[in-house]
Amino acid sequence: MTTPCLDTETLRRLPKAVLHDHLDGGLRPSTVVELADTVGHTLPTTDPDELAAWYVEAADSGDLVRYIATFEHTLAVMQTREGLLRTAEEYVLDLAADGVVYGEVRYAPELMTKGGLTLPEVVEAVQEGIAAGMAKAAAAGTPVRVGTLLCGMRMFDRTRETADLVVAFRDAGVVGFDIAGAEDGFPAADHLDAFEHLRRESVPFTIHAGEAHGLPSIHQAVQLCGAQRIGHGVRITEDIVDGKLGRLAGWVRDRRIALEMCPTSNLQTGAAGSIATHPITALKDLGFRVTLNTDNRLVSGTTMTREMSLLVEQAGWTVEDLRTVTVNAVKSAFLPFDERNALLRDVVLPGYDSVR
Repeated sequence: MTTPCLDTETLRRLPKAVLHDHLDGGLRPSTVVELADTVGHTLPTTDPDELAAWYVEAADSGDLVRYIATFEHTLAVMQTREGLLRTAEEYVLDLAADGVVYGEVRYAPELMTKGGLTLPEVVEAVQEGIAAGMAKAAAAGTPVRVGTLLCGMRMFDRTRETADLVVAFRDAGVVGFDIAGAEDGFPAADHLDAFEHLRRESVPFTIHAGEAHGLPSIHQAVQLCGAQRIGHGVRITEDIVDGKLGRLAGWVRDRRIALEMCPTSNLQTGAAGSIATHPITALKDLGFRVTLNTDNRLVSGTTMTREMSLLVEQAGWTVEDLRTVTVNAVKSAFLPFDERNALLRDVVLPGYDSVR
């Protein structure tokens, strides 16, 4: 059997699934410029190419707090219904152009109310934009399904309110919950009321953990809060010595708790040293349910195709490795079991078989 050529175009055509991608971190630079002019917000530059470069440079600080601070400008243009409609629709179309067949987009509604929108109005606008994007992608022959995760911010006190919002919109495209923001000093366990409410309502959720903070944050997310997935989770390696798994690492692997790994983003925040040594490869080889994600496409200057290409070029990944993480992502999607199976059977597996 010959090894397929994994050039950029081949990688772009491969069916992809992304579970960890922030709406406010994935805007088109040109859209940020146009919307900023409309709302009177001052940007570092009004040249789209220069703005894209500014984002990547600012995020390459190796500091999670500074990384998060780059969102000031995208959030500034997402405070109106028009801004939310446009950015959500373009988000979907950009995924489709990148070969993504299933995506979960996350954002914090509480960060998008400064223009006078209520929390429900924010969600309604985003869902309308996503629906428009999916309809246009399907009409163009590149169908993609996108579900929404609503984020509570761990530094603030509205997580239960956001959890209520997830329950209210669970039949309107919202598929789950996440808690985001600075990890260190803001433990997820402070928001147990929200997680207990979601469990009572049978709503799945993921938790950012194991990026800026170590094993205790992963332990809290899994054992105290009951997360079904972990956002990032790179520091689970602190519980692995010479290939031998500690009790927490073993629990995460054996119970198939998915790790939403974002290589480029982790390099920017200092959670990993290089693509070649990023824990995603070792964890994959140890049998963890690792998934490949972009985190913030504008801020990291990346796409799913680029993330795959980096792993192929710098970590020696094969098409089978890419297939594995894609299947992992679909299996871990916040979708009903029969819908996940259909997506694997009808779209993902045939797509990978075509390049073997």
